[in-house]
Amino acid sequence: MSDPGHRSRVFIVEDEPKLAAILEDHLRRNGFDPVRAQRFDDLKVEFVAVDPDLVLLDINLPWFDGFYWCRQIRTVSTAPVIFVTARDGTMDQVLAIENGGDDYVVKPFNLEVVTAKVRAALRRAYGEYAPAHEPDARVEHGGVTWDPRRLEAAFGQRRVDLSRNEGQLLAALLTARGAVVTRETLLEALWDDAEFVDDNTLTVNVTRLRRKLAELGVGEAVRTVRGEGYRFAAANAEADEDRERG
Repeated sequence: MSDPGHRSRVFIVEDEPKLAAILEDHLRRNGFDPVRAQRFDDLKVEFVAVDPDLVLLDINLPWFDGFYWCRQIRTVSTAPVIFVTARDGTMDQVLAIENGGDDYVVKPFNLEVVTAKVRAALRRAYGEYAPAHEPDARVEHGGVTWDPRRLEAAFGQRRVDLSRNEGQLLAALLTARGAVVTRETLLEALWDDAEFVDDNTLTVNVTRLRRKLAELGVGEAVRTVRGEGYRFAAANAEADEDRERG
């Protein structure tokens, strides 16, 4: 992706031929290198062979659903995965992110919106917003450290892997050092084309981050501030609050 002449390869996993052809044609005309999936019975093997920069992934697929294939992809790659599906339920969006997805687009969709989301995901993963482009990107507050190069959060001797979205969310909260970060600010930190993002997607990412932080023993650190946004309550601050209440 650092090569200015590089055409980002997009793996289109869509079993409806007409829709797959529309996506393929539109992406090619917008400067991408689209590749349509053929082996729906073994998409992991095909993914490795194609070696894409990004995946557009349907949920309703033959043999196994998109959630399963996203988990399989995550065993070999951290390439962005955008779910493109007719399933618009909240739980489907939760499952998409829980299973390793980066974004979610509901059919019928506007092709320009899909293109904007693809470009934004590629910028976050490989472009000017990618962690590797930050000279000293580690962030620490209250004993919790986020290392974007390792995609890892730490507290004491404990470590946990985070997705890019979870990490960027944690970084924004840690950088604020206990101050409230508005939902709008977090949306912009996660998705530079924030106007195309459902507000519920942020809520899902916050929930997932809390679960990951719980593995470190600080699951309650991300506090909701009603009507405003979120703040990160440092572990030592929580202890102080407990002593004051006692």
